[in-house]
Amino acid sequence: MTSAPAAARPALVRRGSRLVYLTLGYNAVEAVVSLAAGLVAGSVALVGFGVDSGIEVTASGAALWRLAADLDPVRRARAERKTHAVIGASFLALAAYVALDSAATLWRREGPAPSAVGLAILTLSVLVMPVLARAKRRVARALGSRALEAEATQTSVCAYLSVIALGGVALNAFLGWWWADPVAAVLMVPLIAREGVAGFRGEAACAGCG
Repeated sequence: MTSAPAAARPALVRRGSRLVYLTLGYNAVEAVVSLAAGLVAGSVALVGFGVDSGIEVTASGAALWRLAADLDPVRRARAERKTHAVIGASFLALAAYVALDSAATLWRREGPAPSAVGLAILTLSVLVMPVLARAKRRVARALGSRALEAEATQTSVCAYLSVIALGGVALNAFLGWWWADPVAAVLMVPLIAREGVAGFRGEAACAGCG
């Protein structure tokens, strides 16, 4: 992966930091709203999406640390490795949580209540996340950082998860298909786990996404 010349890096770091702060703020709100709506409605897909948003906050924090170290080549290399590992671990933790919670919900045959708030936050995320992911990926590639590209990929995954979760919540709300919500959550697991494994390997499994 090629990287920008030294003279261009400070401006890229500032732009990347602004984008990550924007992602962090949005995900913090998204996490609170999704978790609250999911717990009230009993929606495993919404709760799983809220947990993903919280994990994205952690990944954004790691990305900010990586950006802060960018102008020092020694610190940059160390931060690159650690940031990738943190993001990989966050993906795997989320995959385990969603898999267990979805399986338990299907076993108990617990259907969630319709959630207008959940539908609204998921729809907003479908629109916002791809835009942020593309902008962050351009900065990551310009800086030559696979760790930052992985964090941008996590934002892309958040967009994909919002589409899947929106489908499950909408099918339950409008057609009464109680099983659509936990099945939608189960469909998230392979995508999340793949990104976690790629993070530990120092790759961006979905580098071409978005």
